[in-house]
Amino acid sequence: MKNTVLITFLLLFLVSCKPTTSVIVTSKEVAQKKGIYKAPQPNKATVSTTKSAGSPSVKKGTENTKSEKKHKITDVEDTDFVADNDNTSYFIKQLINTAMQYNGVRYRGGGTTTAGMDCSGLVTTVFKTYDVSLPRSSNDMSKVGEKLNRNEIKKGDLVFFRTNGRSVINHVGLVTEVKDDEIIFIHSSVQRGVIISSTKEPYYQRTFAQANRILGEEYF
Repeated sequence: MKNTVLITFLLLFLVSCKPTTSVIVTSKEVAQKKGIYKAPQPNKATVSTTKSAGSPSVKKGTENTKSEKKHKITDVEDTDFVADNDNTSYFIKQLINTAMQYNGVRYRGGGTTTAGMDCSGLVTTVFKTYDVSLPRSSNDMSKVGEKLNRNEIKKGDLVFFRTNGRSVINHVGLVTEVKDDEIIFIHSSVQRGVIISSTKEPYYQRTFAQANRILGEEYF
């Protein structure tokens, strides 16, 4: 009996003293599971808050993903800014703007619409927009209002021509701009329809007849 107890005790002692087999860690995943490795956390304070002269500091979470270029708009850079130093009245500006809307309309004898216009048709249509009635022909129109000297011509006046080689006026245009001794006007020509021309062009320089002010001075 004593020998059996002694043998049993020795066996239990030998089992308890058996060396434990070591586990080799071969990956970060295993190490993390065993609690012997922790992945380093990224430093969230990566945006410098140092404030340089003239530049605002950047707060965490408010920085833009794309750089934004800001422009300071001035009168010079703004395409809507138009210098106006000629003191042209608002009415005359609107009169000219209305005429310019017909720029490019083809010529049609007797026409007064966008389907086609002749020279006096263009002028009468523009003035009629503002309840100003004019004679239908350029010759009759030249007898209305005040006849002007060349240096008195302004925007909104009418210029007349003799383009048929005779003494009778047969063409009219509306003055849109005056540059020293040059007069720019809009009219409807037989060949090109409603266009902008100048008295500097040899043809109109040669055929120029007169200029009239149809409207009263209060409109200028």
